Order: sequence, then C-alpha cells, then structure tokens
Amino acid sequence: MPSARRYETKDGRPYYLIRVRRGRERSALSCRWYVPEGWSQKAIDRELAKVAAEFERKVHAGEVVSRAEKRQRAAQAALEEAKIQTLRQYAEKVFMPAKALTATENTRASFQGNLDKWILPALGEMKLPEITSAQISALLLEMQRQGKANATVIKVYTILNGLFKMAYLSDTIDRNPMDKVPRPRPRKDEIKPQVPEAYTPGEVRAILEALAGEPVKWQALIRLLIDTGARRGEALGLQWEDIDFQEETVLIRRNLCYTPDKGVYLDVPKNGRSRVVDLGEDTLELLRQLREGQVAGAAFVFTQDNSVEPMHPTSPTHYFRQFAKRNGIPGFHPHKLRHTFASVAITAGADVASVSEALGHSDTSVTLRMYTHANEESRKRAAQIFRNAIKDTQ
Repeated sequence: MPSARRYETKDGRPYYLIRVRRGRERSALSCRWYVPEGWSQKAIDRELAKVAAEFERKVHAGEVVSRAEKRQRAAQAALEEAKIQTLRQYAEKVFMPAKALTATENTRASFQGNLDKWILPALGEMKLPEITSAQISALLLEMQRQGKANATVIKVYTILNGLFKMAYLSDTIDRNPMDKVPRPRPRKDEIKPQVPEAYTPGEVRAILEALAGEPVKWQALIRLLIDTGARRGEALGLQWEDIDFQEETVLIRRNLCYTPDKGVYLDVPKNGRSRVVDLGEDTLELLRQLREGQVAGAAFVFTQDNSVEPMHPTSPTHYFRQFAKRNGIPGFHPHKLRHTFASVAITAGADVASVSEALGHSDTSVTLRMYTHANEESRKRAAQIFRNAIKDTQ
C-alpha cells in the first residue's frame, strides 16, 4: 500500500508526498501531488486515493523508475543499440575478419571488391536486423538491369548469403532475410550454348604436338598442368625441392597469387592442404631440361626470363592466348586443362576419390559436380554401359 503525507511549500501551497515501497532490495519511489485550491478534505481524500493507486500501478509496472535506474536503462539501451550494427560495421568487424582466417587472399580480395562496389553503397548504412529480403532482391535485380554478368550477381548473392547466415547463427539477428531471396538466374540474353569444359584425348594429343616447337618452360608448364590437374597458381608456386625425380612425384603445397593491393605472394593451396601427385616421364624430362637452362640459384621451377623471380601469375594467360591463336585451339585456358585431367581420368575408369585427391578438392562431390558431365565420350560410355546391361538381362 502506498503512503501519503501532507507537506507545504515555502510559499504555503499544500501537497502530498506519495511513497511506494518496492521491497528490501530496491529503494522506495515517491511523487508529489499538489492540492487544488478550494477543495474540501473529502474531495482531496478521494482524489488522493486515485492518484496514489495509479502511481503504485506505474511503479510496479516499471513505468516509473528512480534517477539511477533511468541512467542504468539509458546505458543498457546504448549497449543494445551498439549490438544492432549496420551491415557495414558487421562486414568490417566480424564477417571479413572471419574470412581472413578461412579464405584465400584472392577470395578475400574478391569479397572486399564486391562489398565496396555493390553491397555497401546499397545496404551498408542500414541496421543489420532491419534489412529485408525485398531490399536484397532489389539490389540483385538492379545489377541485372545494368547488364552485369550473372557470375558477378551470383558472387554478390553468395557474399550476402554468407554474411547473413553468420549473423543469424551467432544470434546477431533473429531472422535470415536471405531465406526468401532466390538464387539469381541468367538473363535471357545472357544464356549461351553449352560448350565443352574439357578437351578430349584427341585434342590433348593435338595440343602436345603443337607444343613441340615452343620454349621449354612453356612445354614443361602445360605438360605439368595436363599431367597433374594442378591449378595455375599451384604450378607457379612449385619450387625445385618439391619435385622428386627419383620417386617421380611432385609435392603441391603452395599457391602463387596476385592481387593489385598485395602484389605477388605465396599462399597455401585452395583447400588448405598439401598433396603429392605422380608425374609422367615426359613431364619429368621437360623439367630436367628446364632446370639445366635456368639461372643459377633459382628456387622456383617456373621463373621470369633470365631471373630467379617466380613467373608472374598473369603471364600464362597472355602466353596461352597467343599459343591458342597460333595453333587454332579454341578456349585454351589453364583451368580447362584441369577439367581435362578429371574428365579423361574419370572416363578412363579412375575412381572419383583418387581424382578428387589429385585435384585437391575438399570433397568428392565437387569433382562429380564439375567434371562427370565434361565431355561427349563419357556420356556415350555411360549410355553404352546401360545398353549392355539391358542386353545381359534379356
């Protein structure tokens, strides 16, 4: 029950100090009710009872608090407000630092570039919990309207998907707006006829024949890419200590990378693990010739001309373009040779797990998804196996 005591101000105006107790742990709260002039005591008592009851209700409901509690609530509100970060703050303080621990430098640079160009200008200053599926979809649609390649739109979608998933799993937000954002599809004018992602064995033989008159270092590089299925950066990151001529193997444990901000640098392979891959005798012979003709003291297998410095990661792209033009080889690219290694090996009967290990894939599903449909020969072989099985049951 609230208590009420009558007092007067210095100028003689009467008021009641209404006091409500809140138990032993918390201090009592009080308020003043000034008596209107001319009121009878009966009217005062009736109105005072109403005011005291209403004040007691507000105290117990938490609608009235002490000054100290107000300051505490303000501090708590500020703390909660700080937790509700903008997308920019979350990307800079949480998402990208987390990616620095798991992603390669190239991947991080790609993520940061797309954040800076597309995501932050559109959504960066918005509170993370307030961003809606519609706003994200609008960003992706605007990119398509501007004619951006579907691959670019997919990259932005992937970054946003990863960012909001991380925020949701860490309870930074209580819903994930990406759950209602469909994966972007190519525009109708962007859909192109499917082209083979790998060369057939016959095409590989033609490439090797065309290589005969090329400089030894390019013969060795292309031969090694075909022989091992290594990524371009993994091949360029090789050092002579990684080549075991006696065991006829190569240890792939580095990845030579380049970004405009960082320049040329060494990183670990994409899946973070090293691997040993067998080498053919033709590849080994070319590597022996390459080592004999190199500048003394060169540690890297593939170097710049007349230098011990590693070959620049962009150099193969320029050379491959010219080589393809001279020899009429369509779509000649380092990664297509990697596709070729897998598709030819699988078509010839190699088990997927071994191929996946040689390629440095983190999971065999990646190998299957990317390569089992790679060429016409594998499809014909599968169809023939089916037809033979049907005949055997008749």
